[in-house]
Amino acid sequence: MFISPAYAQTADGGTAAVIMQLLPLILIFAVFYFLLIRPQQKKMKEHRALLGQLKRNDKVVTAGGIVGTISKVRDDSDEIEVEIAPGVRVTVVRGTIASVVKPPEPANDTKA
Repeated sequence: MFISPAYAQTADGGTAAVIMQLLPLILIFAVFYFLLIRPQQKKMKEHRALLGQLKRNDKVVTAGGIVGTISKVRDDSDEIEVEIAPGVRVTVVRGTIASVVKPPEPANDTKA
């Protein structure tokens, strides 16, 4: 009379119940991996490749927003010398280069 119906039930389906409890966690992890982790790893890999291909006279933008031209690349260290104005050169860490600015391509003036 005072026993709750929950205590009176049997514990059938133990493995199926465990799988059903873990399934939402597995799905959440899969969504996080494909929407957040994997794209971030791909972006980091592309950025490392970009930093490895830096050369003299490339126009770059630093993480701080400074635009300049590379005047010296030191292969033995992590530092790059960037000219931000005529005669003004600063040394920046290679990892702070955010992007390389591509010169605009000339437009074709072919008239038909």
